[in-house]
Amino acid sequence: MPVLPARRRGPLVPLILAVSVLYAVAAAPAAPAAAADEPDWTAAPVAGATGSARPAFYFAGAPGAVLDDRLTLDNPSDRERTLTLRGADAQDTADGGFAVRPAGATTGGGAGAGSWISFGPAATVRIPARTRAVVPFTVTLPPSALPGDHPAAVVAAEDGGRETGVRIHLRVGGPALSALTVEDVSVRGRGARAEVGYTLVNRGNLPLAPGLSLRAEGVFGAVPGRTHRALPVELLPGQRVRLSEPWPGAPLLDDVDLTLTVTAPGAAPASARASVRLVPWGAAGWAGAVLLALGGGVLAALPRVRGRRAGRAPDHELTGATT
Repeated sequence: MPVLPARRRGPLVPLILAVSVLYAVAAAPAAPAAAADEPDWTAAPVAGATGSARPAFYFAGAPGAVLDDRLTLDNPSDRERTLTLRGADAQDTADGGFAVRPAGATTGGGAGAGSWISFGPAATVRIPARTRAVVPFTVTLPPSALPGDHPAAVVAAEDGGRETGVRIHLRVGGPALSALTVEDVSVRGRGARAEVGYTLVNRGNLPLAPGLSLRAEGVFGAVPGRTHRALPVELLPGQRVRLSEPWPGAPLLDDVDLTLTVTAPGAAPASARASVRLVPWGAAGWAGAVLLALGGGVLAALPRVRGRRAGRAPDHELTGATT
C-alpha cells in the first residue's frame, strides 16, 4: 500500500490562530474605566457637636441677621488641590434632590440666597495631599429679605471644571405667604397636537409645588380639557416661568373659551381665561378657493350674456294702445 506523505501546515493556519487570538482580546469585556469625572475630594458640613455627620446646612433667622457655619474640604489624594468656593441659588427637584444654578445665574425674581453667602478671603483654598481643611463662611440676610424658605448651596469647584455642592436649608422669619398667579394663556396647534401656553408667577415668599387643570367650553357645549395633575416644577418666591400643556382633546373647528386653573398647597387657586377660534385652515382654504373660482366663473359669464342681449332685435313694447 502506498504511503501518503503527511500534509504540511501552510501559512494559513498560523494566520487563523493569530486572528482568533486578536478577536478574543478585542471581544473581552473591558475593565471598567475610572470615574474620571468624579472628584477625588469631598465637601461637607463640619460634623455636629456629637461628632455626627450632617447631610446639609440649616439656617434660620430674621431679616438683617448674620449667620455663620463651617465647610469641611477633605483631600485624600496624593496631590495638592486648589478649590474655589462660592454660594449659589438652588432649586428642589421633583425626585427630592436639588439642582444648583451655574455661577452668575439667578432666580426668576433676581438675586437669590446664593448672593447672601460669603467666604471672604477664603474663597480660594489650596489643600495639600492627604489633608483636611475647615473653611468658615457667613450668610447675611438682607433687611428686605422676604419671610419663608430660600433654597441655596455652597459649591466647591476645581480648575478642571469638576465641582460638588452642599445643600443649604435657609428660612427667613416672619409671616409666610403663599400666592400664585397664572397669566398669558395662549393656544398653538389644533386637534391632538394643540398646546396651551401659560406663565406661572410665585407672588408669595414660600416655594410652591403647583398643579394644573384645564376646562374648555365650545359653541355646542363642553370640550375635553385636562384633569388636575401635579406639574414637575418647583416655583421659588418671585420666580416666573413659561410652561406649556398638551391639549389632545382640542377640536378642529370650534370657538372655545378656555379656563386654566392652577393650585398649590397653602395658596388660593388662580385662574386665567382665553378665547380661541379653532379653524382647520387647510380645509377652509380649499373651500375658499372653490367659492372664489365659482364666483369668478359667474362674473366672467355676465358680459357674454349682456352682449348677446345687446345684439338681438328690440322687442316691441306693448302699451295697450290700438292703432
